[in-house]
Amino acid sequence: MDFFPLWLSVRVALSATALTLLSGVPLAWLLARKRFPGRHALEAVVVLPLVLPPTVLGYYLLVVIGYRGPLGRALAAIGLELAFTPGAAVLAACVGSIALVIKSAQAGFETVDGQLEQAARTLGRSEWSVFWSVTLPLAWRSVLAGTVLAFCRALGEFGITLMVAGNIPGRTQTLPLAIYDRVQANQMGEANALALIAVGVVVVLLFGLSRLARLRY
Repeated sequence: MDFFPLWLSVRVALSATALTLLSGVPLAWLLARKRFPGRHALEAVVVLPLVLPPTVLGYYLLVVIGYRGPLGRALAAIGLELAFTPGAAVLAACVGSIALVIKSAQAGFETVDGQLEQAARTLGRSEWSVFWSVTLPLAWRSVLAGTVLAFCRALGEFGITLMVAGNIPGRTQTLPLAIYDRVQANQMGEANALALIAVGVVVVLLFGLSRLARLRY
């Protein structure tokens, strides 16, 4: 059995999860702690990937990063390409999962007592120091929950990946796409084995998350 789709999916999911954390956690803090014009519109945009059909998201991503898209043309000018590459699979997984990190982390930040943060500021702490020493330690469960859910979502991403990265065996074929191919080819044994692997990984991660959620501070 070819395990390339599994290893590719794991690499894609890890890369996408790292990107969602780097971009999603600051945005979650911004939505939880700041009031600014357009905040509600931004919150609506954040949840769009959760409600729009994956093919719609994939289509618009392809319009942007494809050979005729603005980003695609800019990358081509410097000799790079993104569409139908593993990088496109990472982008697809990131778009499909980032809302889970943002909404979960935002909920956690909103539960942190603002008076504790203000007390740290009166002691001369900077906003950066307050975030790392007060806000994040009190909201880590929510951030971790969003991270695990985002990883699981990225691991199972199908529709957006198919649109922007394609289904190229040995190059962009992730685990969900490989399962789809095996079913289409009536290779039910391999499809079942790959599906069980995917289920096993997700169950282990969610079980670990549930155990961590019961830990005391």
